[in-house]
Amino acid sequence: MSYFEAIILAIIEGLTEFLPVSSTGHMIIGTALMGMEPSDFVKLFTIVIQLGTILSVLFLYWRRFFKSLDFYYKLIVAAIPASILGLLLNDVIDSLLESPMMVAIMLVIGGVILLFVDKWFNRPTTDDSDDISFKQAFIIGCYQCLALIPGTSRSASTIVGGMTQKLTRKAAAEFSFFLALPMMFGASLVKLLKFFKEGHTLTGEEINLLIVGNIVGLVVAIIAIKSFISVLTKYGFKAFGWYRIVVGLVIIILLLSGHNLQVI
Repeated sequence: MSYFEAIILAIIEGLTEFLPVSSTGHMIIGTALMGMEPSDFVKLFTIVIQLGTILSVLFLYWRRFFKSLDFYYKLIVAAIPASILGLLLNDVIDSLLESPMMVAIMLVIGGVILLFVDKWFNRPTTDDSDDISFKQAFIIGCYQCLALIPGTSRSASTIVGGMTQKLTRKAAAEFSFFLALPMMFGASLVKLLKFFKEGHTLTGEEINLLIVGNIVGLVVAIIAIKSFISVLTKYGFKAFGWYRIVVGLVIIILLLSGHNLQVI
């Protein structure tokens, strides 16, 4: 992996992780266009650079993390369903990850759903993510389980889950950002432990690539989150729905035309 490739992947991760557009689908296109092979380090890189995007949430919302212990308890409650289901269905999820067509199909299906979400859930009663109940947090966590299907998008599933619980688009998006912390940190930790358990080591160059990737991901994610909240509050999900449909169709066309796309 070159520094150019690392920066491009970090930009893709930073832009798409918190948006309801599926970072996995964009990684497929990005790595395919750059002709990258899915080596063990490349797979590790795409997961570990999520740590940089996690820091963007802490940077933008650091005051929330000092308000009360209830905040943390709600995040734990919301993280339980996907954590348990992810462990139980690990082999199934891995097999689904080997199918770029599955990712593309879910991008399109999710895109169609986003076209109508604003009409379905247009009477919110909760404008502050701090005001959600433990029951609402758990239900949002159940929606997050949908993100175990590659291409669904963790952000999309949790934001829509929040809107079903009468959260405003802004409140649902913010809780989705917060919920990303335990999920993404856990995924990065598991990937690192598995990497070293299999006998792999990191060279000085690879460590530098990870540092660069995380820094770029942090900066880009900060910009993406601030822009997303503004666009979402003003215009809703329709634009993201159409965008998902286009990206999904692009992947399907590439696959049907014989391109060897792989999920990194």
